[in-house]
Amino acid sequence: MKKHIIIVLVLLVSFGALAQKDKDNHRDKLKALKVAHITEQLDLTTKEAQNFWPVYNAHETEKDKLRENSVRKKLESLVTELSEEDAKRLLKQMQEAEEAKVKSQKQYLDQLSQAISYKKIILLLKAERSFKQKMLEEFRQRRKDQNKN
Repeated sequence: MKKHIIIVLVLLVSFGALAQKDKDNHRDKLKALKVAHITEQLDLTTKEAQNFWPVYNAHETEKDKLRENSVRKKLESLVTELSEEDAKRLLKQMQEAEEAKVKSQKQYLDQLSQAISYKKIILLLKAERSFKQKMLEEFRQRRKDQNKN
């Protein structure tokens, strides 16, 4: 019963944020679906959920910041205009960005191990992969359906 209450609360909180712009609305819906998927897959106790979600959400925010600051975005638009020195500097920035991602992931896993068991961490990683796969399959199907019309 407690698990069902947690799922309902998580979904309510997630759906409460859905009143923003269309783009943000779509992103929020995906996040809510992801939260529900992870909640279902991990089967967290109340205590585990209280410890897990703040760590998970903080890491997701960190990943978003790292993604936004990604040098690869700059690289895509500037390749033909780069001098050799600029290219060298850009490669160094790319390497630093990758190192920051690895460091962030290590810290995240360390923090998660304080909140949930190692087995549930592996289940989390599996749940995230299966969620991405589901979303890709759904996107492909929608695209296929649109091309038929």
